[in-house]
Amino acid sequence: MEETLVVIKRGNHIESEHTGSIAVVDWQGNLLYRVGDVSRMTYTRSALKPIQTIPLVQSGAADRFLMNDKEIAICCGSHNGEEQHTQVVNSMLFRIGLQEEHLQCGAHPPYSQERYLELVQKQIKPSPIHNNCSGKHTGMLALAMHLESDIDSYHRMEHPVQQKVLESLLELAELPEEQVITGIDGCGVPNFGIPLSKLAYVFARLAHPEEIQPPSLKQAIKRITQAMVQYPEMVSGANEFCTEAMQITKGRVLAKGGAEGVYCLGLMEKGIGIAIKVTDGNWRSAYPAAVEVLKQMGELAPHEEVALQAFHTPVIQNRKGEHVGKVEPVFQLKTEGNRGN
Repeated sequence: MEETLVVIKRGNHIESEHTGSIAVVDWQGNLLYRVGDVSRMTYTRSALKPIQTIPLVQSGAADRFLMNDKEIAICCGSHNGEEQHTQVVNSMLFRIGLQEEHLQCGAHPPYSQERYLELVQKQIKPSPIHNNCSGKHTGMLALAMHLESDIDSYHRMEHPVQQKVLESLLELAELPEEQVITGIDGCGVPNFGIPLSKLAYVFARLAHPEEIQPPSLKQAIKRITQAMVQYPEMVSGANEFCTEAMQITKGRVLAKGGAEGVYCLGLMEKGIGIAIKVTDGNWRSAYPAAVEVLKQMGELAPHEEVALQAFHTPVIQNRKGEHVGKVEPVFQLKTEGNRGN
């Protein structure tokens, strides 16, 4: 059963609350801490992106198209559509000889309000390259070309690109295919649901791939995670939690969120994965919960906790800019001594 993770206070009184579940698992599969129902089936949403990038690197497609680590990072990203992001995606598309019209992700306004206002002022309509998933889709196009498969249907479940993504997830989660649920993500590609504890296990193995076979898979994971922590601004964007969490901790923490209140962390030096699912899908509680988990586990130095305070206990302002409340995590991690993924 889900538990209350975060409350919304107006003044000193609770106005709203967000329930959810949290799983903390090590690379050997031990469930270390839990909150709520860690067995609940959870769509991975954009937290899946590092796994979706594995076939691109493992197959040799990334090397074939001379992709650098910044480009690998944006393949894992849910970017803001800032100019730094669209430039990188355009460079990738140019190198594989395709146009943004080949992207099957659809278009939406950039998450960056500054960039969106620039487009409005210039009367430019948002295009697929502004989609937060355009880096991932460009990587999938590159893989489709490398596999000499159809580039128009790379987003379909039956396509070799998506089958390789599924294979990577099954390998890391150590699950049979029949125990995975499948849906379609907001960008049009398949998305997979697995138990929350298994999602934490996947991030634990991303953080500690040393025992993973074959070597090509281990090396692909290492390249992907190092790209993410080296170029965190490609994973989300300026002033965003994913970026800040990885920058402030100097790469000790791997951070990747997804829609509907999904957030995942990997502790790179300890091989521990953390998966959070907010029941109502509201993003405003995912970041406070993520910081609180790190705090309770003793993973944040005092200066890092201060630097992440705006995400940990965000203030609520009225229309005049006055502070009238705050968002506050209230859960307590429960210790587990059993193997539970």
